[in-house]
Amino acid sequence: MILALYVARRFLRAFMMIAGVFLLILFLIDMIEIIRRFSGRDIGLGGAARLAGLNIAGSFYSILPLMTVLAGITLFLGLARSSEMVAIRASGRSALRVVRAPVATAIVLGALTVGLLNPLVAATGSLYDDAVAEIDRAGSQTVSLGDSAVWLRQAVQQGGEEAGQIVIRASRASPDAVTLYDASFLVFGAEAGPIRRIEAREARLTPGAWDLRDVSDFPLDQPNPQAAVTRSAAMTLASDLTAQRIREGFGRPESVPVWQLPHFIAGLERAGFSAARHKVWFQTELARPFLMAAMVLIAAAFTMQHVRGRNTGGAVLMAFGAGIALFFLRNLAQVLGDNGQIPPAMAAWTPPLVGAMLALGLILRREDG
Repeated sequence: MILALYVARRFLRAFMMIAGVFLLILFLIDMIEIIRRFSGRDIGLGGAARLAGLNIAGSFYSILPLMTVLAGITLFLGLARSSEMVAIRASGRSALRVVRAPVATAIVLGALTVGLLNPLVAATGSLYDDAVAEIDRAGSQTVSLGDSAVWLRQAVQQGGEEAGQIVIRASRASPDAVTLYDASFLVFGAEAGPIRRIEAREARLTPGAWDLRDVSDFPLDQPNPQAAVTRSAAMTLASDLTAQRIREGFGRPESVPVWQLPHFIAGLERAGFSAARHKVWFQTELARPFLMAAMVLIAAAFTMQHVRGRNTGGAVLMAFGAGIALFFLRNLAQVLGDNGQIPPAMAAWTPPLVGAMLALGLILRREDG
């Protein structure tokens, strides 16, 4: 137990050191990129630092598995160079018993990051997007989900300038976000309240317009809108929305805290949209602690032998290369899951399981008894 705690502390110390270095590097890179991007907006050094601080959490969170494999390499290489690994193995400890403590520590770290850091990443990512939208002044389109409806907002363009807003409500939408059912369009003037309400049984989005079917047009600026209603079989309403913008309006799965993802997925499916990306992301987050554990096993498989007479540099490169390969395999599986080519659970859990089994196989092959 004392030995396990010692190895776990060494691993945790290496992980924290590497995490601090990466935080500093990512912050400087984000600062430079934000200053370059908003060079003509006069946001100042303080504004750039604020945006970099909001954006750094997502970048840091995404490379946690790579930091884990580097921490594992640092741990086992340090134990090997100090001959502590030789003493541990000479005492009768097997390789699997040695790696058990850092693997358990990686699982705990992964669970803590999913439970605590994931909501922080979602919150700071939303604040960053809002701040960038405010700087760009391009936040005229919004999409959200209610308990039983889809809500959209678009600008009314007239003569190349914004002449008001249209708030759209629909009971549900098609999975490709092209068709809305039981839609209501509430038109607001630029300097006034609602001036028009249009209800349609079906609204299909085409390039530059909504094609409405079974339409009722209520002029709200009239004393009696019910008496002045106009009904028609079809109507066209100008729009600069696209199906891609509507789908992107729900935000990336990363922008939803992991605790809220099941409810959000249910809302997407209730509204008629595809929730494949969010399902894959949810399963990926659940599998993150085991991916980090697999990274530790990969580091152990290449670097836990005694270094004397061995090509240490080559072992480190192979360990880090194998970790990068597993990282990109996870990303590839996530893309396949997003596209619906493989089930979400398979996309999330197969890479860490495959990586862990291959690393365990290599460790057992080198085990001398």
